[in-house]
Amino acid sequence: MKHSEKVDAMQRHLVPLGFSPYTLAPPAWRMMWQAGLQTPPPIFMGFLPLAFGTGLFFAIGWGLLMWVLMWWRQGMTVAATAGIALLAGLFFGLAMASYYRYYAKKHRLPDWSSYRGA
Repeated sequence: MKHSEKVDAMQRHLVPLGFSPYTLAPPAWRMMWQAGLQTPPPIFMGFLPLAFGTGLFFAIGWGLLMWVLMWWRQGMTVAATAGIALLAGLFFGLAMASYYRYYAKKHRLPDWSSYRGA
């Protein structure tokens, strides 16, 4: 089964169980898939890779946004900006990984390599 077919099967299986299509396939994952990367959906990823990936993505995006909107006017240093952004990313990554792993266990989902749909 091709990666795109597995993603479609996952949507057909899990959306009727109450999952949002955007929870199962967030925009960042959709972009990776369009770029040809065969990254597993977040609900099928392990805790640490998911926490690291989502946390780092959040830290970079949120940190840049906060610096542009507020922090540079307040004279905050780059080191302080990076430290706060990394701390926020750590909490965000842990929260997202906990959320996805909880629901993967609740619905007894296998790992992505052995997943075949409903």
